[in-house]
Amino acid sequence: MFQDIINPARFTEIIGQVRMCSDADVDEILEQAHAAFKTWSRTTPEERASRLREAARDLRRALSELATLFVRENGKPLREAEVDIRRSIELMDIVSSDLPEWSKPAILDPHQPVFARRRPRGVTAVISPWNSPVLLSFKRLVPAIATGNTVVVKPASHCPLTLTECVRLVNRFLPAGVLNVVTGSGGTVGEKLASDDRVRAVAFTGSTDTGRRIIELASRTVKKLFMELGGNDPALVLQDAILNQETLPKLTNAILRAAGQVCIAIKRIYVHESRYDELVEKLSNSFDQVIVGDGLARETTMGPLNNKAQFDFVAGLVDKCKKSGLTVLTKGRKLDPGGWHQGFFMLPAIILGAGEDHEIVQCEQFGPVVPIMAFSDDEDAVARANNSPYGLRASVWTRSRDRAQELADRLEAGAVFWNSHGIFQDLHIEFPGIKQSGFSRDSRSAALDHYADTYGFGQ
Repeated sequence: MFQDIINPARFTEIIGQVRMCSDADVDEILEQAHAAFKTWSRTTPEERASRLREAARDLRRALSELATLFVRENGKPLREAEVDIRRSIELMDIVSSDLPEWSKPAILDPHQPVFARRRPRGVTAVISPWNSPVLLSFKRLVPAIATGNTVVVKPASHCPLTLTECVRLVNRFLPAGVLNVVTGSGGTVGEKLASDDRVRAVAFTGSTDTGRRIIELASRTVKKLFMELGGNDPALVLQDAILNQETLPKLTNAILRAAGQVCIAIKRIYVHESRYDELVEKLSNSFDQVIVGDGLARETTMGPLNNKAQFDFVAGLVDKCKKSGLTVLTKGRKLDPGGWHQGFFMLPAIILGAGEDHEIVQCEQFGPVVPIMAFSDDEDAVARANNSPYGLRASVWTRSRDRAQELADRLEAGAVFWNSHGIFQDLHIEFPGIKQSGFSRDSRSAALDHYADTYGFGQ
């Protein structure tokens, strides 16, 4: 059985098909990965690093074609797609560079020969999301392969093609069975990977609800887990915030990058009551400059949503806001009004008047919509920002670094940004979410550590 993959900017364009694998198909691939582990786990770190460097060079040569395919199946603008692919390749270079030194045994006690040594764990399952499938999968599969594990990747059914092609290119430089792809539904493929006892580790990126199910299944065989789950990131705009041509584009991009389909996007804004009207006006003007259209069009600054389910969910949220009497400021421009209803296009919107208990404030919208709410003082702002089951990222917008740091110490988030919001520019730096946003780190040595077992050796 196969499923068509359509262009979210053009419903009539079928980009390709993906096989909906059965339980028996997953069994066969797991057996291949399990068999390959016996030899791959015995290769040297230097050999594995060399193979990854060669694969990175090959991917770099194909970057333009990969980014174009990514836009066609995902929807995001071409420049955003290029960044995702480029950063995935950079990760391969970083891991290859770090691996030999990381692999050396650590001396635990200078007074006796006691060493901490590492060994690969086994078959690792990487379950990929549809919003940034290549980058978020490579952040898991590259360190897993580098440390001597074999990997089975399950791409998201809505957006599998670019990741599958990247894996195909990398496989030119790896022995058979080391890196595998199995496509299909989460209910069949994902649950099989999470529960099968041949899988020693699972790395999942996606919704908190699905993450809970994977944790439940994986716990039966006590697998090592990496969980990057949902978020409802708050931004605190303080009384002394700078709202100018430098900061407003950062704020806008942090909300609307990838049409808001980013786990670490700003999803709610709390602004000091004295700056509320100013922020609403300036952010509205900034949103009005957004051009929504096909991601391959040069003029486009925001593409469509990726799939019908997500489009319907976000459109439903906006409709509920209107029906409950909230103010909905719809902004932006349509690149192609005539083709607007031939894709999952949505203009960005600002929501005013929402209370803390409104769904638009409490849920992870994952779309180009953001509520703005006024706060009276720092205590009020922090309490409302922390009023969420999620704890992925947060940001503080103020002239004072000291004040931002003071509030950051009180915000329940895995990372807090000052006058920006998103990812650290250095790929070596990453922090896990807290609360129901997941756990585990995937930065530099922490990523390598995660996919290896450490054991003691001594006399």
